[in-house]
Amino acid sequence: MTHAHRSAATQDSPQTRSLFYRKVCGLPTFVDPTTGRIMMSAGSTGAVMMPADLAQRVKVELHRRNVGPCPIIGHLRAGTWSFLIRADMDPIGDPAVLAQLWRARVAVVRDGEIALPSPGPEHHIARTWVVPATTPFRPSGTTVLSCVRELLDAAKPRNRGPY
Repeated sequence: MTHAHRSAATQDSPQTRSLFYRKVCGLPTFVDPTTGRIMMSAGSTGAVMMPADLAQRVKVELHRRNVGPCPIIGHLRAGTWSFLIRADMDPIGDPAVLAQLWRARVAVVRDGEIALPSPGPEHHIARTWVVPATTPFRPSGTTVLSCVRELLDAAKPRNRGPY
């Protein structure tokens, strides 16, 4: 069967992909009627967004700790990745921690909507899966943030005295 002869039932669309995300991955998705994008309401699932270079190190460290596979969305134009997480962490109250994350361009999404990769013409694709969501597993947000902070702390220049 050629691509042109596939039945409509087997073609990927925002609606079929959103249904997959809901039924198989347990993500609370819907298709935005205005844009046609697949969106997810944050709540029990959130996201930790960061620059791709830091995210790559976090991904490797989480794998080393046997956490995963973690669903990760790549934002091509922004050069960032978003880890989908269980929103199990307390609000960050420490100003020093907030400043550290802000300087590193790390954002925690707990409320609102998160755009997920949607099928469409290649030139319209702004998000793609770095690691696709294929199961209901999401890592603990506390674990992901802890890993981010450890990597940021390890990258700090150490004060070596006057020399």
